[in-house]
Amino acid sequence: MQPQLPIEVDQHTGVWTTDGLPMLYVPRHFFHNLHLSIETAMGRDAYAAILYPSGHKSAWFWCEQEAKTHNLSGVDVFAHYLKRLSQRGWGQFSFVRQELEQGYAEIRAANSSFVLHQQRFNLSSATPGCYMFAGWWAGAADWVAHNQGWKHTYQSNESRCVGCGAPDCCVFTISSTNL
Repeated sequence: MQPQLPIEVDQHTGVWTTDGLPMLYVPRHFFHNLHLSIETAMGRDAYAAILYPSGHKSAWFWCEQEAKTHNLSGVDVFAHYLKRLSQRGWGQFSFVRQELEQGYAEIRAANSSFVLHQQRFNLSSATPGCYMFAGWWAGAADWVAHNQGWKHTYQSNESRCVGCGAPDCCVFTISSTNL
């Protein structure tokens, strides 16, 4: 997959933008080393509890901005989110099932950057390692529901992780909390 992202660099500030949103560009190993250091210092559960709502908020904001920028709505925005994250090196994301109006979806995450980092450095885990994405998927699903006028509020969790021995990909389950 060849990313076709419009990256612009402001010649005066050095700020990178894509679709008008400011971006940071850091080496993957730096991000993952920082991520694991925070997880170690705080404990996984405490760190995950902070990541979920911040990821949810960020996904909602991204969906809102991209909907305006690309004149998209509903689930098309979520699909665009998965495409953009795939193009940016986080993994390769796609819907396995998409029934958000009925309160359910599954996302396939192949080649997750978290799993690739774990494999590269021979790290092992008894718990799913891609949990940072969970809040992102719930935030995007909640944005879709709001945009479409549905009454759903969603939660997301990693139901299968390659880092814990799943054979080919990680899977996230998204379900409505009010069905």
